Amino acid sequence: MHGKCIDKECLSSTGFSYTLSLINGKYKMTILYTLMSFGVVRFNEMKKYIGGISYKTLSSALKELEADRLVHREEYPQIPPKVEYSLTDRGKSLIPILDGMCEWGDKNRI
Repeated sequence: MHGKCIDKECLSSTGFSYTLSLINGKYKMTILYTLMSFGVVRFNEMKKYIGGISYKTLSSALKELEADRLVHREEYPQIPPKVEYSLTDRGKSLIPILDGMCEWGDKNRI
């Protein structure tokens, strides 16, 4: 059986690499999992749920996920300000991957 020759391949041009570039980061997968599990989530609720994440890190990760069209940010013009986050359709398309990771973790937890 002959497979691909690694000498002729480049990881950076694969779908795997592109997907990883969108979800890579210490908290991005956790943010996506949170939105998958709870739907619409406010900033402070997410910070409290995740725990251990700074405001700056959460804000930066959410901005990157929004720029990559995985997360939708809805801002309401009121005082105090109200901002809610949810998955876009593009973000929702990652749910089978996140579900698969959850299933694998449940089955292989030591």
